[in-house]
Amino acid sequence: MKSIKPITALIALLGASSAMAANLSIPMAFEYLALDGKKVEGSLFNHKSDLELSQGTHKIAIRYHDMVQDDFSDSESFVKSSPFIVTLAVDGDYDYRLQPAEGEIIKKPKSFAKSPAVVISRIDGGAVNYKVTHTELTEDSFVSKLFNGNSGQDIETAAAAATGTAVAAHATAPVQPAGTVEAVTLPATLPANPSASDADHAQQMLQYWWLHADDKTRKEFMSWAIKQL
Repeated sequence: MKSIKPITALIALLGASSAMAANLSIPMAFEYLALDGKKVEGSLFNHKSDLELSQGTHKIAIRYHDMVQDDFSDSESFVKSSPFIVTLAVDGDYDYRLQPAEGEIIKKPKSFAKSPAVVISRIDGGAVNYKVTHTELTEDSFVSKLFNGNSGQDIETAAAAATGTAVAAHATAPVQPAGTVEAVTLPATLPANPSASDADHAQQMLQYWWLHADDKTRKEFMSWAIKQL
């Protein structure tokens, strides 16, 4: 009976070791979009800062998305980048961390959003085998999404497709934008005869998209709205 205990302990240890995984953490101003061809679930109200990674090479789509002070008023607006793809080779049970290359504080958010420069490090200071590739994936303005009946992939689906094929990673600094990728749109439809609840929902949608739109998109909407009067 005594000989069984070491074997049982060894099996338990091996099981625990196989269950261990690496972890990648990102700051609040960044969001996960996709991992190895699959969307990463998250929302503005439930920020996902940690991503568990198994051994091997992974492709992770991430986007910079933050609220910044408006240059011409006291109001705030959202700024976001196109997704960038981090190709990370995981070779141990390590804690990885993504940070802006310029430091924890991004001094010029709008400029940073045009071409986010990030670095990946290990908490223990070890070497990290990774590559960062920028894309030009975009979302059409919310005017088109809500009122023109456009159909297509959302940005998360497009990011999932961009991370669907694993490739060998190598250590490198962030690279320049990697060519043009076809723009995508978010589908949206409105009922022909809206009820009171539908109208309330439409108002909430307008408020939501207005808060998330940049200055150019807001001007597009105002121009469209004036023409409807």
